Amino acid sequence: MIGWQTWKRRPAASLLLSLLASCLLPSCRHQTRVEQGDQTQTLHEGVGYELVTLDPQVTTGTAAQSIATALFEGLTREDGRDLHPVPGVADTWTVASDQLHYSFHLRPDARWSDGTPVTADDFVASWRRVLTPSFAAENANLLFVLRGAEAFYRGETTNFATVGVHAADARTLDVELAHPAPYFLALLSNMAWLPVPTKVIAAHGALYTPGNDWAKPGSLVGNGPFVLTSWQTDQDVVVTRSDTYWDHSHVRLNSIHFYPIDSVDTEERSFRAGQLHLTDALTAGHLDLYRNAKPPVLRIDPYLATYFYRINVRRPFLNDPRIRRALALAVDRTGIVKRVLRGGQQPAPAFTPPGIGGYNPEPVLATNYAEARALLAAAGHPHGVGLPVFELSLNTSENHQAIAEAVQEVWRRELGVEIRIEAQENKTLLAARSTGDYDILRSDWVADYADPTSFLNVFRGDSGNNLTGWSDAKYDALLKAAEKATTPEDRHSLWRHAEHELLTEAPIIPIYYYTHVFLIRPSVQGWYPTLLDHHPYQEVWLK
Repeated sequence: MIGWQTWKRRPAASLLLSLLASCLLPSCRHQTRVEQGDQTQTLHEGVGYELVTLDPQVTTGTAAQSIATALFEGLTREDGRDLHPVPGVADTWTVASDQLHYSFHLRPDARWSDGTPVTADDFVASWRRVLTPSFAAENANLLFVLRGAEAFYRGETTNFATVGVHAADARTLDVELAHPAPYFLALLSNMAWLPVPTKVIAAHGALYTPGNDWAKPGSLVGNGPFVLTSWQTDQDVVVTRSDTYWDHSHVRLNSIHFYPIDSVDTEERSFRAGQLHLTDALTAGHLDLYRNAKPPVLRIDPYLATYFYRINVRRPFLNDPRIRRALALAVDRTGIVKRVLRGGQQPAPAFTPPGIGGYNPEPVLATNYAEARALLAAAGHPHGVGLPVFELSLNTSENHQAIAEAVQEVWRRELGVEIRIEAQENKTLLAARSTGDYDILRSDWVADYADPTSFLNVFRGDSGNNLTGWSDAKYDALLKAAEKATTPEDRHSLWRHAEHELLTEAPIIPIYYYTHVFLIRPSVQGWYPTLLDHHPYQEVWLK
């Protein structure tokens, strides 16, 4: 594990730079995996953690999004340079003047990987699966923009015909929204909106309950630019170019190997040894080493994401908002981004990153030790007296450990509050998150689309991504009102009031706004900086 003290013991930077340069140059001994991949158009990518499933309607997270968009394609997909929506399965669409009615026209050559056509009915059936209450999809709320979708999900009706999606014919899909949503076309490339082969799924088990294992080699049928070739747990997921994809002639990569390496240091060593084209992350301890490397391989890209801790409000003591807010106020966010991370990240005194569409949240949780101590005393626990040792759960990563240790030190010093840091494998952590078996949980949220609602809707009472036990009728009502607001000023005001409520109640502790700090080989082409860190593999190739 890398901490502040261990970084100081590293060898001189000049020596490491020399070693690094020798590792990045072609070797006369044997070809590295990367060199072979450059010749065969085989991309080797670190994705940070092992997935539980490849079912796009079940899985969550950034690695899942990357693999899902290699295997599946929605009505729209994202342009590689700036992620604006471009035609996917739908080659054209029309939008009514009321901004509520859309008609999508599916391209005739859209095919599943088993050769059968992708139809409008496939989208209807797929979206029904996501919205079915028994399926319990975490991202179901993303579809609530459809007319009647929320009522169907809540069980207020069992008639799916009341939901605003209808197959007019095999190649025409009509969609009606509950309210105007300028981000709707961009939203359609998110995992929750991707089509899945419901007939194939039903042949492998229940369609509307979790646990169906159809999404594995030999049975997964997709409609994206790649097909699933193999999946070896804790080793790699391999996808190869699909011959049935409508635009397969323009896909230049022949295959992609996704490696779930949860140790950032191990990932860096794999990169240095020529085993990876790009990494998922990089520890701060390696930043100085790579800043001046030749050829340049360090990238620090903008990233629309927030690093935060969830608090389980069902736990004793943590059910008191004064204690939660005290913990949230006693975080040295500036110290963490400047001394621990050092990759251009910004302190997060609110949950939503500022500036999205002109919206700026109030910095309710700016660091304030005096106020934190006063809140703890008002709750009957001055200097932490009477509080138990709280457990902070995090997935195994040197960066997460270093941040947790910084928080642990400040809480002990400023509040007299003790925490125990528990590092777990990602699968174990996901299980604890879904069952509520945690006190405080390391989390992050990457925007599904570039709009404040992508952040604020996470903590609605009915959100499958909330996972804190916190629900607030006032918060939900403010977000509902914002959906109906007719001017940006009114929406921003309602969002600001809602976020103030969220941060005052403090079921979360925002820590910093991300940048994406990672390593990438010069041979990787078409990997542009994007706010959501999405990179359509149709546009990626190796030089």
